[in-house]
Amino acid sequence: MIDGWRPKAVALDIDGTLIDHDERLSQAVVDAVRRTAAQVPVILATGRAWQTTRPVAEMFGLTDGLVVCSNGARTLRMPAGEVVDERTFDPRTVIESVRRHAPNARMAVEEHDGSYLVTAPFPDGDLGTGATVRVVTDAELAPRPVTRLIIRDPEQSESDFVLLAERLGLHGVSYFVGWTAWLDIAPEGVDKSTGLKVALAQYGVEPADLLAMGDGRNDIEMLTYAGLGIAMGSAPDEVKVKADEVTKSVTDDGVAAVLNRYF
Repeated sequence: MIDGWRPKAVALDIDGTLIDHDERLSQAVVDAVRRTAAQVPVILATGRAWQTTRPVAEMFGLTDGLVVCSNGARTLRMPAGEVVDERTFDPRTVIESVRRHAPNARMAVEEHDGSYLVTAPFPDGDLGTGATVRVVTDAELAPRPVTRLIIRDPEQSESDFVLLAERLGLHGVSYFVGWTAWLDIAPEGVDKSTGLKVALAQYGVEPADLLAMGDGRNDIEMLTYAGLGIAMGSAPDEVKVKADEVTKSVTDDGVAAVLNRYF
């Protein structure tokens, strides 16, 4: 970075970045985010739905401004969740392909209000604590275009799902393999940077002035889009290699370590 560079906006992933996978939250990170938000826009950029993003935003005192949800498919304005931008796709062909290649997989789509339709219950907490879920048939899962399709099989591994993504032969969509047996399908060309472009335009901030932090494969485009992209210490190697630098893990308050450098 140029000497004296200081971010004019900050984008933060939630799970594995701000909060660990057991939903634990560090006061040091809360304090650092709140101090930062008093000086520049802080944008949560997450795979979560609005319904489970809003409580996190409130815990960090981010009660106004913009959030990027659903891996970039939805950009919303706090506090009411007014939709600023939304991208959708028809998932029916993908659903049929999943059933052929992974007949035991569970699938979910996100409803407009942030609740979920699922083909079978997901493990507790997978869709976010407090998420509203309704079980439906495959045929009832996506009667209209959706912002995302989630594929999950608790009996499979992360590497199994990397192979599954290849077998599905996904075309006309974007996809991200999660930290476990989890596959997120998004509209073609949509990722977290999509929503951040919308948010930065609202704030009048250039990408070169954005600091972004994340830990997952779905954060890669965000990290490369930002002027300074920082991977968490627990991120997969393929994420770390795309980042400008690597900070401590979420359990070691990596976000606070970076934010305290600038704010």
